[in-house]
Amino acid sequence: MSPSKVLFIFCLALTAGIFLESITRVPQIYLWAFLFVSIFFIFAALIYPSQYGHYILVFGFCVIFFTLGIIRVQISEFNIANDKLSKFNGQQVVITGIVDNEPDVRDTFQKLKVKTDDQPAGEAGSTVLVTINRYPEYKYLDKIKLSGKLETPSVTDTFNYKNYLMKDGIYSVMNSPKVSALNGPRLAGEITVTQKIYSWVLFCKQKIRESIQGNFLPPQSSILEGTILGDNGAMTNDLKSKLNITGLRHVIAVSGTHVVILSAIIMSLLLAMGLWRGQAFYIAIIFICIYIVLTGLPPSGVRAGIMGGLYLFSQHLGRQSMGPRIITIAGAVMLVINPLLLVYDVGFQLSFLAVLGLMYLEPLIKRFINYFTLQSEESSAKELISIVSATFAAQIFTLPIMVYNFGNVSLVSPITNLLILPIVYGLMVFGFLASLAGIFSYALGWILSIPCWLLLTYFVKVIDIFSQPWMAKTITNISWIWVFVAYFVIGAVTWFLNRRYSRSIV
Repeated sequence: MSPSKVLFIFCLALTAGIFLESITRVPQIYLWAFLFVSIFFIFAALIYPSQYGHYILVFGFCVIFFTLGIIRVQISEFNIANDKLSKFNGQQVVITGIVDNEPDVRDTFQKLKVKTDDQPAGEAGSTVLVTINRYPEYKYLDKIKLSGKLETPSVTDTFNYKNYLMKDGIYSVMNSPKVSALNGPRLAGEITVTQKIYSWVLFCKQKIRESIQGNFLPPQSSILEGTILGDNGAMTNDLKSKLNITGLRHVIAVSGTHVVILSAIIMSLLLAMGLWRGQAFYIAIIFICIYIVLTGLPPSGVRAGIMGGLYLFSQHLGRQSMGPRIITIAGAVMLVINPLLLVYDVGFQLSFLAVLGLMYLEPLIKRFINYFTLQSEESSAKELISIVSATFAAQIFTLPIMVYNFGNVSLVSPITNLLILPIVYGLMVFGFLASLAGIFSYALGWILSIPCWLLLTYFVKVIDIFSQPWMAKTITNISWIWVFVAYFVIGAVTWFLNRRYSRSIV
């Protein structure tokens, strides 16, 4: 058994332990039992070597990693239970802190993540999510004073807001508190290098946003902001509803599926342009990095970017067996840092599943399409086939999770994605050039915005045509058993087809 395969198995065991503790509470006595079993098998393999000694030794360490996964979640749960600020949930409080992230600005309100500084020396402050009026506006690193009722995030039959925020280290919320601005850390010289870099990124993002709004009108401006910057605050509810019905919401979001599909599309386009695989890999990596920076480096976008980058890296290696191992090892590292991602972060789940779909199902879909298109040698045809196969592979592997969490199934998604995804790359390139030029020259930005406007007009037309209410189905009360069965069927069919047919791309 190779070292990479052994590490892969250990990461699976660690992930299994994290998953088990995330869905149920494992008693401490069981942990001692697991450790005893692991030590027994390790000593048995070392003291009494045999032809199966290597496998026994690996099994013993697997039990240790499985136990460590459980312990890691329990440590996280202990930290949550002992968060100093959340102990005051349900009470009127007065706290001070700094705006710790880019404000989420909507039409009539804004949400601020505020890190408190009312902590003993040496301890990190807690984070509270504050919902206040649209004006006055606040910016990243502004120091503010809050006076209001601290509350525990809500839990309803349709959405567990508490778990959704908990994965980001937020255990308390405040709605409509009294807010007063204080002297910020800018004046006190307390800004760290990381904060300076992030502040500069947000400044650039705001300038690009202003340029987009200056050259485009809604809904084109909203779509371009979402596609380039990952913003959806400016979108109307009507536009969001149309995107959900057409199955195109993932195009206008910094989601795992979006970044992974985008990575595959960029790679396919660069190869179709005649670049070598090595050249295409580095250009695609640079493009993804720039894109994640432009979105403001949100945690979900960074995780999605890591998954997309690892997918490109596995393609660059050209070894099919290494891809899943690299992705699994990286996923395990991310779970060690934040074990709550596995169950509570849908974006993490989608990015991981989308990568698996591209690795295992995309070559099969491409082979199937090539069979019926007589293996066209035209570069444009190959480019379109790559886009279609990558899109469908990722969507098939993420569909059960999407339905389970959101309950919406678009009946026209295959058609709309086929019509829209080929223009996404051009939309991002022309949109970025137009918005960047618009920062320095309104006239130049307007001239460069014409190709982008044509693509956006086409985008809007497709949405309007395929957004009839009957074109989407809403499914409620879906059991997790259905999700398990769905992935068992998808996995079994994919495994069977990969065993039967060559995985080489024809």
